[in-house]
Amino acid sequence: MLAPIFILSTLGLVLGVLLGVASRFFAVEGNEVASELAAMMPGTNCGQCGLAGCTAAAEALVAGSAPANVCPGGGASLAQAIAEKLGITFDAGAAGDYSPKIADVQEDICIGCARCMKNCPTDAIVGASKQIHGVLHQACTGCGVCVSDCPTGAISLRPLPQSLQEWNWAAPSFA
Repeated sequence: MLAPIFILSTLGLVLGVLLGVASRFFAVEGNEVASELAAMMPGTNCGQCGLAGCTAAAEALVAGSAPANVCPGGGASLAQAIAEKLGITFDAGAAGDYSPKIADVQEDICIGCARCMKNCPTDAIVGASKQIHGVLHQACTGCGVCVSDCPTGAISLRPLPQSLQEWNWAAPSFA
């Protein structure tokens, strides 16, 4: 009875050591700047930027194929931090409104076709077929997929309402 236990334990130990050595030998080094940029991003991999997630957006930023405001979910503050990290200039006024947005369903127009619900990448839209749908604001990333899928135009993106967690005092204007 002890022989099979000893053989399997030894086999597991030897294979574990071999896998550990192989992982160090075949390790692929990544770009440090891209890793730092990906850590700065929200990390929701929502796809608002049109890329395959935050890591792909960070790699595109390092390659120079994406602007500093590639992440709409991060807003202007993230774009400014990315520009500072990469040493490029960024004009927040000329970039347009990149404030975080969430989806909103107009109940009087919604026909309950459920197209928006099926294609939502974060399952933020709730409801059933032939019923009015709603949006879970905590889960919505504002990617806009539901807006393009809605045949009646009942869904629109609106600015994220300020909550106590995200609230900050607006800078006074001296004009």
